[in-house]
Amino acid sequence: MTKSLVAGRPWTVVSHVSQPTMTVFPPKGANTGVAVVVFPGGGHKILAIDLEGTEACEWLASRGITGVLLKYRVPDSGPHWDPQLKRHVFPKSPLALEDAQRTVSLVRLHAAEWHIDPEKIGVLGFSAGGHLVADVSTHSGQRAYPAIDAADKVSSRPDFAVALYPGHLWIDSTKFELNPDIATHIDDQTPPTFLLQNENDHTDDVNDSLVYYIALKNAGVPVEMHLYAQGGHGFGLRHTKLPATDWPQLVETWLGTIGMTSEK
Repeated sequence: MTKSLVAGRPWTVVSHVSQPTMTVFPPKGANTGVAVVVFPGGGHKILAIDLEGTEACEWLASRGITGVLLKYRVPDSGPHWDPQLKRHVFPKSPLALEDAQRTVSLVRLHAAEWHIDPEKIGVLGFSAGGHLVADVSTHSGQRAYPAIDAADKVSSRPDFAVALYPGHLWIDSTKFELNPDIATHIDDQTPPTFLLQNENDHTDDVNDSLVYYIALKNAGVPVEMHLYAQGGHGFGLRHTKLPATDWPQLVETWLGTIGMTSEK
């Protein structure tokens, strides 16, 4: 199903995903050894599969990075806004987190086969996928599902994390409070994190990034944050005149500063 235009082009969504899948985009040209698992957004209702999925993986591949697109289960597989109840709902069974943990472990299990450095596997997500980035970053110590096979004996901890206009982190509009399920799991295993959000984002408030940034900073986790006055929500990699859409270059530079790639 196609949706309204972003930067003059339509975008496509998928819904009712009952079987998670991952698609590997091998690097083009020189291989950096880095891999990134990509989580599209969609409010844990749908997946913006091209705008925040395939287009991100193709960009990563063009930079010598293995992109891995996760089509995680939806709907209601993670925290989401229920318009009928008019409140956030937190499902007891975090299916999206299960899928994310499993995928990171599978990529690490196949690292040699796919010419990936097992210590350079990161995650990148948009909107609800940005929440999933925080979720998998802070829950590497305990798997959300019973072990299935050898992949589940391999670490699901990302080596770095990129959350773009994340949602469902700031949970109380009356208090400046981070989602407790994230806050209580931040520790020295939480990976270096890059955050980006716009102040005029009316879908996911800028406070989503701010509360997570402060919690990471207070815990001594390396974190870099970029905030912009304008840019809205849901632009993916589609470039406009607004500076927030220059984020891919910022991420490339940041990856060099944390030792994942060679700085340019």
